[in-house]
Amino acid sequence: MVDVKLLGLWYSPASHKVEWALKLKGVKYEFIEENLQNKSPLLLESNPVHKKIPVLIHNGKPICESMIILEYIDETFEGPSILPKDPYERALARFWAKFLNDKVNLS
Repeated sequence: MVDVKLLGLWYSPASHKVEWALKLKGVKYEFIEENLQNKSPLLLESNPVHKKIPVLIHNGKPICESMIILEYIDETFEGPSILPKDPYERALARFWAKFLNDKVNLS
């Protein structure tokens, strides 16, 4: 059985990006709401560098940063591709995603 948990916030655009990707792939997951004023030991242990959400925990292994999580989900789980298969098209998609993240701060 696959064990997938998402540490996030209901109002976080970054958490929503990860949720959408999981739903697109049809991955069952447990959403764990974090309190950033009183961070859980699980969050601090899972993301000791930045201590922020979202964090995807897959079979006990944490993955941090929403764009990295999206790529992980795309590469790990069956279902429709999130990124294009063509390397050039995939690079363009990553460029625009980073551009939007930097401009709108959706990390």
